Amino acid sequence: MRELFNLAVDLDERFDLRPSATGDDASCARIVPSTFADERTLAWIDDEFGGSWSSEAHAGTNAIAFRDDAPVGFATFDPKGLRFAWLRGIARERDVGIFGPFGIASAERGAGLGRRLLRLALSELRGRGYARALIPAIGGEQLIRYYREAVGAQVVERFDGVTWVARRPRVLVMASGSGTNLQAVLDRERDGKLPIEIVAVVSNQPQAYALERARAAGVPSVEAVAWSRGEETRGEYDARLLRTVRAHEPDLILLLGWMHLLPEHFVRMFPDLVNLHPAFLPLDPERDDVVMPDGTRIAAFRGANAVRDALAAGSRWVGATVHVVTPSTDRGPVLVRKPMRVAQGEAEEHVMQRLHPMEHAIVATAIMRWIYERKA
Repeated sequence: MRELFNLAVDLDERFDLRPSATGDDASCARIVPSTFADERTLAWIDDEFGGSWSSEAHAGTNAIAFRDDAPVGFATFDPKGLRFAWLRGIARERDVGIFGPFGIASAERGAGLGRRLLRLALSELRGRGYARALIPAIGGEQLIRYYREAVGAQVVERFDGVTWVARRPRVLVMASGSGTNLQAVLDRERDGKLPIEIVAVVSNQPQAYALERARAAGVPSVEAVAWSRGEETRGEYDARLLRTVRAHEPDLILLLGWMHLLPEHFVRMFPDLVNLHPAFLPLDPERDDVVMPDGTRIAAFRGANAVRDALAAGSRWVGATVHVVTPSTDRGPVLVRKPMRVAQGEAEEHVMQRLHPMEHAIVATAIMRWIYERKA
């Protein structure tokens, strides 16, 4: 795991005057200096930067740059309720305000927009009474140099993998199908890209190819726990499944193509229960629709046939979301999400072929986010 650094900036008189929100000429993007990000901007953030930043932006205030009413840059500041490991030190001091995440569309880079947003956000933090700003989880000398030259940031804390992975968490995967996402996780575990230990794979389908993948990878426990409907009630089966899972004492349970609805008492037993769903879900779990990066609003396709339902509805977007499981189906807190455009007339099979690599990536990102947010 790569090293990450926390940087600090003294919010002195340099940040007393808020930089111009409009710029000096018509070529400058329009900046809204202090606002909660709208749904379109949040979806654009996921599309442009990989899928893990929108929930952080949603937790804070934002300076947002627009061109022709479309977002082209953002800087989040003063987020609340985040639980990342790098926010457990200096970040807890009362006079320290948090800056980030922060991103500029590729076509807008190199023209000064990033520095305008950065200085504006830091000025807003000073206006809120903070004496210092923390720029957390920066990786690489190039970014450190950028912040040093732009606002005088200095390294104040350093983190490495040992900081948050003293012991590799025990992961149990539940899968009902071919296990392509399971394979992607197994490969990343083998290659050292995910600091986890997959201790068991459980399927409710004895013929699921996911079981063969797990055996080939040498997973210690590979089990089929099928429901014999003529021999046991639904409650008896759920109790047997619960006993099987509990016996492995997992730190994290991943539902990767698991097609059996889990009962409420199972969900409450395992708070670290995470599901991959093949749709772009809203950050607000109460909503039944979601805004996409181009501003269109579509249904939040929950349920077992999300991609098929989206195509049947004529949607030009699909996506994938990894979320914490709650008793309300597909309505748990979002860890990572990513939208994907659909071509007119594109077949479901082709959509799924394109979607799978994206699912593999966001599952890995979600696992790392879960690791970063674990209690110390």
